[in-house]
Amino acid sequence: MVAEGKTVTLVLCTRDGGVLGALPAFNVDTPWWQEVGDLVDAARELHGLEVTVLRLIAAPAEPRSGDRVTYLAEVDRVPTDPLSPWPGHPLADHPLRQGWAKLGGPQQDLAWATKVLRSRGLSITSRWHQIKTWNLSSIWRIPTDEGDAWLKVVPPFMAHEPLVISYLKAACVPTLIGAEPARMLMANIDGPDNFSATGSVLTDMVELLIELQLSCLDRVPELLALGLPDRRLGSIAPRFVKLIDDYSGFLTPAELSGLASLLDGMDVRRADIEACGVPYSLVHGDFHPGNVRGPSGAYVILDWGDSAVGHPLTDELAFFRPLSEEDRQLVGPLWSSAWRAAVPGCDPDRAQALLRPLMPLIAAVIYGDFCAAIEPDELIYHARDVPVALRVAAALAGS
Repeated sequence: MVAEGKTVTLVLCTRDGGVLGALPAFNVDTPWWQEVGDLVDAARELHGLEVTVLRLIAAPAEPRSGDRVTYLAEVDRVPTDPLSPWPGHPLADHPLRQGWAKLGGPQQDLAWATKVLRSRGLSITSRWHQIKTWNLSSIWRIPTDEGDAWLKVVPPFMAHEPLVISYLKAACVPTLIGAEPARMLMANIDGPDNFSATGSVLTDMVELLIELQLSCLDRVPELLALGLPDRRLGSIAPRFVKLIDDYSGFLTPAELSGLASLLDGMDVRRADIEACGVPYSLVHGDFHPGNVRGPSGAYVILDWGDSAVGHPLTDELAFFRPLSEEDRQLVGPLWSSAWRAAVPGCDPDRAQALLRPLMPLIAAVIYGDFCAAIEPDELIYHARDVPVALRVAAALAGS
């Protein structure tokens, strides 16, 4: 999605379940559909309304700059500004709707956060701020007398996120003020977001993750008991066949042929990967510089919702994706040297090469799971991801 803002329509509803209609469309600078803080501010500035955005209800099939998107928003009073009728029944329930996307759902999460803060002796000093809402999370910033706290709520298939953060008990993961499955309250993390990080600072990020992975080598059963998905090759590879069959209509004959050849050699490839001797461990699942916050020397690795038990070198390949070739050459040897030191005789370089065409297949399974757990209105967030990942896997099938 090109970063040039979006045009927003808010369909308003009341907490007792009444649909009021749509406000006139307005523009905001932030293009990402799940980012809603600026449209909450715009509703206040333009119409004097305090709104809570519940969910996306209409968006174009192909994201592009200047998108026109529509959200359902809960409002605390009936506005005086004229509203346009909205067709359909946006409040009709759906079995896959997340709790924070339902009427009253955000208030329940905020009530939980308020109770946790009070139990820790913290006071809320001003109105909380809605930051993000979509099928994968609801995020709020809550000002307190000891700095901001961050409320994050995730869907059931990511319920392990607060549990694994608590389990790791490391300085390089978020500090939890309170947590329960699928819901957590985190202390603020000072410093930059590092999306554009490059050069030597990347080595510090990589070393932190490798240290966590090495600390979990003998704790795989404990990680699985926390609810982390099992993405070891023996567990995830059998799912590739059905996934490709389910999405075959989106693929060309040549792409299906490439995927078939990859599947035909899967047992041999898996055996070769495991023979390289790098053991299964903790996998972050979405490791990139933007998920490492803070200044150098005080990095914190965020967003553990995609974490799993799997091959640790899949995090290396994911980290490489946004980097320049120069930065890849800089950080690549870190994984190799760390694993060779931890497991004498292992061959991480060969394991990485063998894993490369499997990475998009693993990603396709993950995206497929997302799509299976998303209500229809929000499928747009991930509908294209599965066939795109499968096409990449097909292109890499000969490697």
